[in-house]
Amino acid sequence: MSGFVHLVGAGPGDPGLLTVAGRRALEAAEVVVHDRLGTERLLPLCPPSAELVNAGKAPGRQAMTQEEINAALVEHGLRGRRVVRLKGGDPFVFGRGGEEAEALAAAGVPYAVVPGITSAIAAPAYAGIPVTHRGLSTSFTVVTGHEDPGKPSEQTDWAALARVPGTLVILMGMGRLAAIAEALVAGGRPPHEPAAAVQWGTTARQRSVVGTLGDIASRVREEGLGSPAVVVIGPVAGLAERIGWIGERPLTGRTVVVTRARVQASDLSERLRALGADVVELPVIRIAQIEDAPGLEAALEGLGDYGLVVLTSVNGVDALFARLAARGGDARRLSPAATVVAIGPATAERLAAHGVRADVVPERFVAEGILEALAATELEGVRTLVARARGSRPALVEGLAARGAVVDEVELYEAVAQPADPAALGAALGAGHITFTASSTVRSFMALLDADGRAALAAGPRVVSIGPVTSATAREEGLEVHAEAAEHTIPGLVAALLDDVAAARGDAAGAAGGRG
Repeated sequence: MSGFVHLVGAGPGDPGLLTVAGRRALEAAEVVVHDRLGTERLLPLCPPSAELVNAGKAPGRQAMTQEEINAALVEHGLRGRRVVRLKGGDPFVFGRGGEEAEALAAAGVPYAVVPGITSAIAAPAYAGIPVTHRGLSTSFTVVTGHEDPGKPSEQTDWAALARVPGTLVILMGMGRLAAIAEALVAGGRPPHEPAAAVQWGTTARQRSVVGTLGDIASRVREEGLGSPAVVVIGPVAGLAERIGWIGERPLTGRTVVVTRARVQASDLSERLRALGADVVELPVIRIAQIEDAPGLEAALEGLGDYGLVVLTSVNGVDALFARLAARGGDARRLSPAATVVAIGPATAERLAAHGVRADVVPERFVAEGILEALAATELEGVRTLVARARGSRPALVEGLAARGAVVDEVELYEAVAQPADPAALGAALGAGHITFTASSTVRSFMALLDADGRAALAAGPRVVSIGPVTSATAREEGLEVHAEAAEHTIPGLVAALLDDVAAARGDAAGAAGGRG
């Protein structure tokens, strides 16, 4: 039985520019063969069970050859698996996707191509440069600058390209930019023609310079731009300063680490990217359901008998209703008279998605806050279900029992430590901030570090915690907590991070003023 292979373009770097078709293919994939750069932020879309094959170059590791990639796609396809070949940009624009399609066709493996947005148009657009513009350019030409203009065997005819009207877009040309510019001027392009270079286009690391064809190479050197970058030559490059639309954002130039489980990271990551941050996703835990939890079967069987049901996380809601669904049940198993408690708004929202309105959402999103919120509720003899994670603090159950409630505590899931990609771990230690959303993320992250890593951490990123329990765990692990969310939610965590950044800028400005 043959499977199916999707050749998917990941787009230019901004994960929001992945196509809907590409997302659907990733969400259904059993195997993903991916490039190293430009695709990593899309991997959380894959099912946790998907096999990830890194085909890209990495420090100290030889990349898979094209022949090896072709063979891997064919092998997995012939084994009947749903495969995604995830490539930066577009598979058929300098992506060698055509060669992979040829290999699949020759082997009789069915496949489809999902085009991606190429950096040739996206990077200039994010820098305020339209590749066509009425009155300035009615066409554009895209060419690779990978070939050396000084070699007589090169395939690119730079003299001919110099004579082609319209915008010239050069990919992979930064290493030879001076020679390319010289060749274009020699071919007839005026040296005063506007030119621009856009590095890391569409990402939080985007930087750009605008100059002329005659000085763009020196401008790039002066500003320290390098690869990957897109070079635009033509009058449209002169529009960048007038119509550039990405201004300075609160987290521009900041690198922030997200340690949440991969399936949960997107909300926080997207919020941070929208604020201009360069996000390093380092999932140090994964969420695993506990199949043989003591008391689970009895709790589900008698769910309608509970007068108080307490859920302390989104994961707990998902796990509870997944177990109900597996038994053919849903929210109707709850007693209409039951009081349902959600620890915070996110948990309440997830309950609402299952058709249940939370009766109580405490002001403080911790166990003590739940007890405070129930202070006026009679609990003597009330059958109570607390459904939550393994390893949770006993304060909630003990507090409810002390009030006379008859408590059944059921552990529905647990946070399991995840091995880390060494490159992502190294990037995390060099980041500006690291975020922790639960004690389990702190412990798992610290377990990844050896002595050198802990030393690097001490001198590295500032620590932002979602709340006092997580902060306490961080301190137990020897970390200094620089910011703690006042509201123990993802928006609260982001707010705490912004406050910390603003305070640091204020300190820097004050120091600069003092020096004056």
